[in-house]
Amino acid sequence: MTPQHEHEVASGLLLVDKPGGITSHGAVAVARRAMGTRKIGHAGTLDPMATGLLILGVERATRLLGHLALHDKEYLATIRLGSATVTDDAEGEVVSTASTDVLDAITEAQIDEGIRGLTGEILQVPSSVSAIKVDGKRSYARVRAGEEVELKSRAVTISIFERTALRRESDSIDIDVRVECTTGTYVRALARDLGNVLGVGGHLTMLRRTRIGTFSVESALVADSLEPHSLIPISEAARASFPWVELTSEESDHVSHGRRISLTLSVPTALFSPAGDLLALAESDGDRLRYLAVFVG
Repeated sequence: MTPQHEHEVASGLLLVDKPGGITSHGAVAVARRAMGTRKIGHAGTLDPMATGLLILGVERATRLLGHLALHDKEYLATIRLGSATVTDDAEGEVVSTASTDVLDAITEAQIDEGIRGLTGEILQVPSSVSAIKVDGKRSYARVRAGEEVELKSRAVTISIFERTALRRESDSIDIDVRVECTTGTYVRALARDLGNVLGVGGHLTMLRRTRIGTFSVESALVADSLEPHSLIPISEAARASFPWVELTSEESDHVSHGRRISLTLSVPTALFSPAGDLLALAESDGDRLRYLAVFVG
């Protein structure tokens, strides 16, 4: 006989404020111990240097993570002008520096103009030290192995890129910024590109993710404080993250058995039973309904 567990782990989301110095997988490991299950994943990796909001899915809620990761995000960051690094952040080797005279000649108006040029719909080349796969191998692994990696540009939208503070040092200019952007945007690449536009090089010295979709870091807990009661129930999480509709009993029965129903959905939408149970995440595919994730059966 299969042994019975003393309790079943509930499904839902955990909002974690990841500290610097640990990987996203490290935060998942802490949550697995706290929640008593290995079935936990995360939506949207944060580099070890970065801090801030990491959304973890527990049990059936892991099926939401790939869709949550597609939501817009907000970051606070510090860009250092005056030097470029191989990783586009402070953890990489410095590959170029600007002279003091060149830095002194950079005006705030030029910086703001450079920021405006990187706002809106742009083509961005991701940082070579990223998790993007090149011929089946992570780009960062190829770079660390000494390979030259050139990634293709991709379209991203930077809805907000604003300077909130500026500090001048003898060999650098530090700029605090706030960025709101679509998924797939690399804030490190914004730092690199702003430095290139100004001709002085640039890299990231601080990055903090403050929002993913409707979820804010203000509601997050540090990993060591996670407990089962920290969980946002899966139905509540879905209602907060996606448009939703309540189905009839007959429609709910069809969805529960994997049958198609007549429903037009323009975006991924959560489907609920009359009792308030999350049944599926779905969207229209032509004249058919496509189930993106199913939470029953």
